[in-house]
Amino acid sequence: MDSIAIVERFWREVWQQPQNPEAIDQMVGKDFVITSGGRDIVGREAFKAWVIAFQARIHDLQFESIETFQNQDGSRVASRWKITGRNNGFLGTQANNVYFEMTGTAVWAVSQNGLLEHNWVERNAFEVYAVLRASKPSSS
Repeated sequence: MDSIAIVERFWREVWQQPQNPEAIDQMVGKDFVITSGGRDIVGREAFKAWVIAFQARIHDLQFESIETFQNQDGSRVASRWKITGRNNGFLGTQANNVYFEMTGTAVWAVSQNGLLEHNWVERNAFEVYAVLRASKPSSS
């Protein structure tokens, strides 16, 4: 199974411009779980709401898949990625339009029928938070 293609399709359709969170319905299992920052968001609908809220807090969001690889049977995929954009209240900060970059790693569980079942994601949120809190508002 080419699970890399499944994850790359997810990145392309849901996260890259033009972002389409509705595509989640065709790519993730009904009982999908994302573990983000040690917290589980359970269920496809809750995950879709999480994605929409995440994307709304970043103006001009650009997503880049840096590197993606899978284990031998395709049941696990690891992916390094980068997001850039301007702060619109990201990480609970005041919306100040400050440009930032965030990098992260996602480990995916892929079912035999090709649906994404679980995503464990880690990102450099602490460093991004420091940039957003220390920066002056930008008008551009």
